[in-house]
Amino acid sequence: MYQNGRLFSPYHHLDRRQSARPAQPCKPISASMACGLLMPLDIAALVVSAGFAYVIWLVKDPYSSWTEYGLVVSFGTLLAVNIFHLVGLYESDILRQPGLTIRRVVVSWFGVAGVLVAVSFLTKTSEDYSRLWALMWLGLGLAALLGLRWLFFVQAARWAADGRLQRNVAIVGAGTLAERLVAQFATNPTAGVRVTGIFTDADRPVPSRRNNGAPDGNLKDLVTRIRREPIDTVILALPKLAERRLLRILDQLSEVPVDIRLCPGPVALRLTDQGISHYAGVPTLNVTDRPLADLRYAAKEVEDRLLATLILLLIAPVMIAITILIKLNSAGPVFFRQKRYGYNNQLIEVLKFRTMYHDRQDLRAEQLTQRNDPRVTPIGAFLRRWSLDELPQFINVLRGEMSIVGPRPHAVSAKAGGLLYQEAVPHYASRHRVKPGITGWAQINGWRGTTETVRQIQKRVEHDLYYIENWSLWLDLKIIFLTIFKGFTGQNAY
Repeated sequence: MYQNGRLFSPYHHLDRRQSARPAQPCKPISASMACGLLMPLDIAALVVSAGFAYVIWLVKDPYSSWTEYGLVVSFGTLLAVNIFHLVGLYESDILRQPGLTIRRVVVSWFGVAGVLVAVSFLTKTSEDYSRLWALMWLGLGLAALLGLRWLFFVQAARWAADGRLQRNVAIVGAGTLAERLVAQFATNPTAGVRVTGIFTDADRPVPSRRNNGAPDGNLKDLVTRIRREPIDTVILALPKLAERRLLRILDQLSEVPVDIRLCPGPVALRLTDQGISHYAGVPTLNVTDRPLADLRYAAKEVEDRLLATLILLLIAPVMIAITILIKLNSAGPVFFRQKRYGYNNQLIEVLKFRTMYHDRQDLRAEQLTQRNDPRVTPIGAFLRRWSLDELPQFINVLRGEMSIVGPRPHAVSAKAGGLLYQEAVPHYASRHRVKPGITGWAQINGWRGTTETVRQIQKRVEHDLYYIENWSLWLDLKIIFLTIFKGFTGQNAY
């Protein structure tokens, strides 16, 4: 239900004190990702509890070998997590069913014990293992599994109290279907869906019966809202949706990092579950997904922070040497700081080694760098030739503003053929659905350096979008490897 324009938390059963907690502007947490992390925690809990039981009872037994017991532990743990997965113990629905979750854990773990007993009986190996150790592992493992769930539900209660588990949804459509969706979400508070606004796809806002007023804006207003607020999903609630109208809506929303879902009206109740997401029990067609979300986002973040740390440690002597050369070559700061477009079209301050004379710098990149450019210092020309001026951007990666691999960040006034990039390429901002990178698919394919023609920026954006749509850790590693041989220099690097 709504109160003061906000949904009640769907996890009130987890912590009765949560209503007293003040609302804080915290970063949202993916419920599916949080529940998925229980699997590695379960594995660790079962292995550690088995080892603890072995240390207590068998470590001094000369006839016992941890290797033999380790095979049983490995098989039992693998069997357990698979059964847990089959009964839904890693699905986000467990957040709303703590009692059922606990019962499933108990039954599943005793089921694993039953399977192990049956296997040992059939293979006639039961006499090879200590029964007391097995009972201790059964008890300690169950205690560890239940303890993990208890801690998880306590933490989930805190997240829910802070509003971090809610999915923020915007609805496009100012008709009856949109109003029915809002009512449906309001009557299903346990689903954790918060409607942030209703928008029309018309060029001008049209009247709506919602609160006897107008919608919250049109598509342009929605794009602006997404760039200001954490909106996860846009639901298209337009029952009479012609192809041309749908394409126009998708064109305007293609530049922002949100999931787009289509609710085709009453017919949605007859759809299958393939390619469908559910919001408070309402099925919606999956039209577009965010390029990086949940585990993919986490994998990318770990990759960036880990590799950036290792690379900075390796290149620290080189960076120190470059710093000394810059200070000896010309007056001015070592770093050049420039505002560029980052994730979700937000401005970030990109770091580079200064390559121009301090009084001739072009902070907005309004003038393209030319071959033998008089603004570039002698050491700066060398740094540009071998892309060594980009090395400080690994600091941007550690700060979370950039990735090692991704579309290159462009200056706000960068032009190609006399046109701003966003004017030269339709849906140019679509490349900002992921963090910008130090290197990328375009760079290793030769599309780097200055952009004197519109075709050059078009090809660069084309390669950037290919990378976004086909991202994988393997592709990132491939690009990093090829950058060593192809990405540091080129005929356009000056």
